[in-house]
Amino acid sequence: MLSEISADVSRLVRDEIELAKAEIKQESTKAGKAVGMLGGAGYAGHVVVLMGSLTAIFALAHAVDIAWAALIVTAVWAVVAAVLYTTGRKRLRGVNLKPERTVESLKEDARWARHPTS
Repeated sequence: MLSEISADVSRLVRDEIELAKAEIKQESTKAGKAVGMLGGAGYAGHVVVLMGSLTAIFALAHAVDIAWAALIVTAVWAVVAAVLYTTGRKRLRGVNLKPERTVESLKEDARWARHPTS
């Protein structure tokens, strides 16, 4: 009877793993398509920023020399980049990629499998 329970648990675990693989594959396909769209949006946004920067340079050129206008716009973008970098680095330090709950759940499942009656 113990061997039947062990075989059933093994079969259940294998079935759940296969189900998880299928679900992950399906979701990965959806995510891949979405990421492609985000990439296109990122490129379009980059073009918008470049055109906006040129517009700002030419607008500022009415008040100051065009070289100074370009330097001012570049300095603004340097400040934006520094703020984004600092904020992103700070947030990334707080990320823990270890799936703590899953690891604990697997440990509990392993304990149960070793001692199914306790």
